[in-house]
Amino acid sequence: FARVQKGEVFLWNAHISPYEQGNIFNHDPLRTRKLLLHKKEILKIENTLKTKGYTLVPLKMYFRHGKIKVEIGLATGKKLYDKRQDMAAKAAKRDLARRIKEQRYD
Repeated sequence: FARVQKGEVFLWNAHISPYEQGNIFNHDPLRTRKLLLHKKEILKIENTLKTKGYTLVPLKMYFRHGKIKVEIGLATGKKLYDKRQDMAAKAAKRDLARRIKEQRYD
């Protein structure tokens, strides 16, 4: 996820694997990274995060001219009824898989 702190945007808990051919000077894979944005963009994101209860999440990471670009987006959490539907669907899948497995061994 990303967070705005003191007028700057930081990326937290994004796992970027260290260079395999590197030595002891490799970076920490989970370190906090600063994202470069224009001041107007940061203010706009910060105001939206404060007022509406959104979360800033990375959507995509890609290389462009030797630099890593991160596409970020504003997201909201799931509602309780959405979570219930997902849990029910997951339980149904598990039950179906269990029944199929039992039929194979009978």
